[in-house]
Amino acid sequence: MTQAVRHDSMRARNLEVVLGEVSRRGPLTRAALAELTGLTKSTVSKLVGDLLDAGFLAETGPARAGERGRPGVEVVLSGGRIASLGLEVNVDYLAVCLLDLARTVRFTKRRERDNRGSRPATVLRELEKLATEALGEASTLGLTVAGAVLAVSGPVGDGVVFSAPNLGWRDVRAAAMLRLPVPVDLDNEANLGALGELWFGTGGDDFLYVSGEVGIGAGLVVGGSLFRGAHGLAGELGHVVVSPSGPPCRCGAAGCLETYAGQEAMLTAAGVRSVPDLVVALESGATAAVAACTAAGEALGHALASAVNLLDLDHIVLGGIFAVLFPWLASAADSVLAARLGRLRGSVPTLTPSTLRGDAATLGAAGRTIHRILADPGPFLSRANA
Repeated sequence: MTQAVRHDSMRARNLEVVLGEVSRRGPLTRAALAELTGLTKSTVSKLVGDLLDAGFLAETGPARAGERGRPGVEVVLSGGRIASLGLEVNVDYLAVCLLDLARTVRFTKRRERDNRGSRPATVLRELEKLATEALGEASTLGLTVAGAVLAVSGPVGDGVVFSAPNLGWRDVRAAAMLRLPVPVDLDNEANLGALGELWFGTGGDDFLYVSGEVGIGAGLVVGGSLFRGAHGLAGELGHVVVSPSGPPCRCGAAGCLETYAGQEAMLTAAGVRSVPDLVVALESGATAAVAACTAAGEALGHALASAVNLLDLDHIVLGGIFAVLFPWLASAADSVLAARLGRLRGSVPTLTPSTLRGDAATLGAAGRTIHRILADPGPFLSRANA
């Protein structure tokens, strides 16, 4: 029994290593995989054969010129059989993303909806409709969906939304309430946005991702891994106080960053109804709109300066509406960062807009299941061969 367990453990580790190399490096021959992993050619051939049979890998043809001897056939991650769902409940929209194992988006849809104060069951029924559309598309494409991850703002854990003030949710068992034919997990929207940026964006391996929506959250990536904190609640940047005597916040405090740089705060200050309207006003140089973005950028700069002093950050990625409004608020944030950090540090972190904009969280949610499969393919391999 011990030898069998040891053999299974070794095989699982070897599968992970082979998939990891193909995932990171792209098309590879069996000979190249043997050289990279240190495994024997016969072991690699057996593992690759199993992964081909299960639909994890696909053959692409002979290797490129430059390899010695007869060119071998290269393998890549296959997008033809396995997929995952990313789901999101935001204050003013619902979204879904279908991602295959090769990390190609196969279906995406976003539905504008005001979810403030709505009953969780009602919101989740609407999200189920979007998820069902995505599952139908997966079936049409011949994809098996291995799981789904739901993104919700605010502190979450064990499938429960502990508190989402902007939605009006408290202690909602959101994962269990979603009636889908696949396993559903739950995670914080900003954390998933950070993972989306890590896997699909240009953030690199060390950065702070800041999600700007009605609420403001952050996800910290260090050495290519997400930092969650002692209780999994790291990153509530929106409730960093930037002015103790400032406006009341939904969280019960006053002067939080969200009251200056949250979506509603900016729209109200600018005197417009929507983010597209705000962009139009900014492009025309409307005084109220420019002042609103400048104030938001300054408040954001103060919150980020505190984060930089604590975490020694070099790179900050602004996502969501902050990416959309980057041309109008980044300079104000940079000015505050320079004033507060320049003398102490001698440099300030680089601010960049996320190229993923509002899709980071759903991509991160879908990518989390794919990442889990690639890290431990054994259970999914057994299911595929059943």
